[in-house]
Amino acid sequence: MPTRVTLIPGDGIGPGITEATIRILASAGADIEWDRQRAGATAAEEIGDPLPQATLDSIRETGLALKGPLETPVGKGYRSINVALRQEFMLYANVRPARTIIPGARFEGVDIVLVRENTEGLYSG
Repeated sequence: MPTRVTLIPGDGIGPGITEATIRILASAGADIEWDRQRAGATAAEEIGDPLPQATLDSIRETGLALKGPLETPVGKGYRSINVALRQEFMLYANVRPARTIIPGARFEGVDIVLVRENTEGLYSG
């Protein structure tokens, strides 16, 4: 049975990045059913809402989301959709694992996990 995942292609280069990611995951044999939703500038232009309720409902239902980059207007418009998503779903930590996987890489033996607070201070919107 495929895993359902909310897909938010995003703005700018986002759709290209997410389509490439979908192809990579399919090539790796991942059994995923994508629920395509909208958010960001594209959603604001197309349906008048940068973070539609349908998108939030989809994320709640699937419990998983793949999101491309989202545009945030500077000085006008709506608040950052990235911040809104973090706060809505209490995503307080940005976890970035890094490990050397290529033999002969410049730095060998790297195996580290960086954890950055994601909803306070500079990232609170």
